Amino acid sequence: MMTGGELFGGSAEEWDGFVRAQSGWTHFHLFGWKHVMERVFSHECLYLAERDDAGRLAGILPLVRVRSLLFGHYLVSMPFLNYGGPLGGERAVRALAAKALRLADAGAVKLLELRSRVPLPLDLPVSHRKVTVVLDLPPGEPETLWKTFSSKLRAQVRRPQKEGVSVRFGPDEVTPFFRIFAQHMRDLGTPTHSSALFETIAETFGDSVWFGCAYLGDEPVAGGCAFRWNDEVEMTWASSLSDYNRLAPNMLLYWAFMERAVREGVKLFNFGRCTPGAGTHRFKRQWGSRDEQLWWYQHARGGAVGTPSPDNGAYAWGPRAWKRLPVPLATALGPRIVRYIP
Repeated sequence: MMTGGELFGGSAEEWDGFVRAQSGWTHFHLFGWKHVMERVFSHECLYLAERDDAGRLAGILPLVRVRSLLFGHYLVSMPFLNYGGPLGGERAVRALAAKALRLADAGAVKLLELRSRVPLPLDLPVSHRKVTVVLDLPPGEPETLWKTFSSKLRAQVRRPQKEGVSVRFGPDEVTPFFRIFAQHMRDLGTPTHSSALFETIAETFGDSVWFGCAYLGDEPVAGGCAFRWNDEVEMTWASSLSDYNRLAPNMLLYWAFMERAVREGVKLFNFGRCTPGAGTHRFKRQWGSRDEQLWWYQHARGGAVGTPSPDNGAYAWGPRAWKRLPVPLATALGPRIVRYIP
């Protein structure tokens, strides 16, 4: 007998202990993300739990409400991130999804989206509009992985090295990473997250989050933020400055993250999500990687098929206008907008 998907009232330790015991768990299922969502975005977190007759956890679902007048009302697991969705046995997963559906209907939610990495036993429409790209890492030394790359790829990594670019890791890289990230987002015509997001992530997750930046002399020119869980590392955010494109510092940046991952015994390097066929998809596939289909289960009202995107004609004007903003203004305004685009 299950409890019917009630709000979780236990400790972070209980939640995370259950999460880490499940197959298919990800960093974004960890309880610390509730703190991030509440502190940075002020979003309501509806973390649901199923318990068995003995009171033990049988399933969990981290669910976040994102609501605005401009973009609409969403329930997402997990917003701004690639994975979420319920974890647990089949009965618990179905019960948690049913509870999420009731919450969505009661609140007239435009879209409920459960972002799963794997297929789930749910009778809901599923979106495959995104894929993630992964690379199996060999055991041993990074040289083993290096030898699997094409000569062209190795030359692209060596190019910034020859120009004097180097990569540094550590919590001190949060600030330079954000400076690069904010400018890169402006150049793409996309509102940036706030510096508070990355500072809170660093404070909350410690060694399981990696910040790294590529430097030309003392100037940071590319940066990445990656999360490690289990035997995997995902590069969730990466950016480089367009003024330095000829040096391709992003190539060295990615290699430095892979090199570190191999040295620390990680088995899978995850390049993060992308749209099939897009430029970022081609970049990620050049490393000898492979696609993994994502399973984003949906319950929509009014014909909604996804969260707000510039690919939607209603918002296509946004990037063109945003690129014209001065970087300081775009950096100040961006967090006020992107917090409502899950």
